[in-house]
Amino acid sequence: MSRTSRRSFLAVAGAGAAATAAATMASAAGAAAGPGVAHRSSPDSGPLVAHVSDPAAGRIVLYVGTEEVVVHDHDLVRRLNRAARR
Repeated sequence: MSRTSRRSFLAVAGAGAAATAAATMASAAGAAAGPGVAHRSSPDSGPLVAHVSDPAAGRIVLYVGTEEVVVHDHDLVRRLNRAARR
């Protein structure tokens, strides 16, 4: 039986939370992008960063691994703004 330190437990828990958030954002972006959009990266292919570059236009730039994906989703921008205010 291995001993787990608090530090290693928190590192694993943080990575799991980040992966869950990334998967949620990527699936929302895929739904917003619509059919016919090629998905070259999966959410687990590396880090994912969402940048709301133009809130009025609903423009979100997703940096997935080494790729950049632009989506337009007014509802997602509203939900992100609401979550950021908590």
